[in-house]
Amino acid sequence: QVQLVESGGGLVQPGGSLRLSCAASGSIFSINAMGWYRPAPGKERELVAAITSGGSTNYADSVKERFTISRDNAKNTVYLQMNSLKPEDTAVYYCYVTFRRYRWSALSETDWGQGTQVTVSS
Repeated sequence: QVQLVESGGGLVQPGGSLRLSCAASGSIFSINAMGWYRPAPGKERELVAAITSGGSTNYADSVKERFTISRDNAKNTVYLQMNSLKPEDTAVYYCYVTFRRYRWSALSETDWGQGTQVTVSS
């Protein structure tokens, strides 16, 4: 089994900041990417930010210039620095990891964390 432990959510005023953390552990041979999704109106979810083990990043247009994703590969941990938060950012943020379970299989799998609540309100 793979475990993802998320932390860092909370209540913050508009314009404030939070930092989310997500640590992966368990039966993982190698990690391809980690990041966060959140529910979005009109669709099941949207990708907020992602980072590969090699360090390349991807952001939703709505959070570019405000959020920064980073990683600590030695700890299998990713961080999402969220600045200039807006009420529209309010959501449960779900960490994910895309990984290979076995060295002898190239199959990629994806697991999800429990989610952490981010609330932006005055």
